[in-house]
Amino acid sequence: MENEPTTATVPAQPAAKESLAVPIAIVIAAGLIAGAIYLSGGKTPTAPVAGTAGTEETETTFRPVDDTDHIRGNPNAPILLVEYSDYDCPFCKNFDDTMQQIMREYGETGKVAWVYRHMPLEQLHPNASKIAEAAECVAKLGGNAAFWKFSDRVFAEKTNRDFTVMSRITEYATDAGVDSDAFQNCYASGEMADKVANSIQEGFDAGVRGTPHTFVIVGNDKTSINGAQPYSVVKQIIDNILEQVEGSPTAN
Repeated sequence: MENEPTTATVPAQPAAKESLAVPIAIVIAAGLIAGAIYLSGGKTPTAPVAGTAGTEETETTFRPVDDTDHIRGNPNAPILLVEYSDYDCPFCKNFDDTMQQIMREYGETGKVAWVYRHMPLEQLHPNASKIAEAAECVAKLGGNAAFWKFSDRVFAEKTNRDFTVMSRITEYATDAGVDSDAFQNCYASGEMADKVANSIQEGFDAGVRGTPHTFVIVGNDKTSINGAQPYSVVKQIIDNILEQVEGSPTAN
């Protein structure tokens, strides 16, 4: 149920539709439980206290999933889980374990797809944006499969808060299947910085106030999983949705 909150001023945007009543009842408590770390300065000005993120009425806008996203699983799955995450966030590591289990159960049947978007919290994790840029270089050079191999490696080897991938970043990239020199040229150029910055802004615009934050998308409907919810909670959300979508209870 934990996440690492951030703060930003959110411009007024058209409100997104949120009508998944059953999942909302499950996850709303998580939105009321945010950590006591508040960020300011840098690229983002201050905003509402993170502890009120589950109740604030700020209008938001969410960028629909498209072919520019990093998608694991069936892109036409009835349920999309769009995660805003930080590679250096310990709570994101915990939720990555949850998502790996979810995808083993629901991804292989095509019922759930996992979309990864960057939300590095630089004030807490100074290396997080650079790791995200590295991941984008890997994606540019090796495609979607290489991106996920790189991401999996980063989270799999993150064992504590002091973990850093920086000293092994080229090794992780080449192990994901991309050329070492091409990766180093892309990474050193900083050409992916704008792409990561755009993802951060999109997260703020969508109402993200901490990581991990996951949007559950079913058709035109949207709700949120706030924080590093355990597998049992995410599974219950998915099963409730599938029961509504398919019209019959899901198998246990």
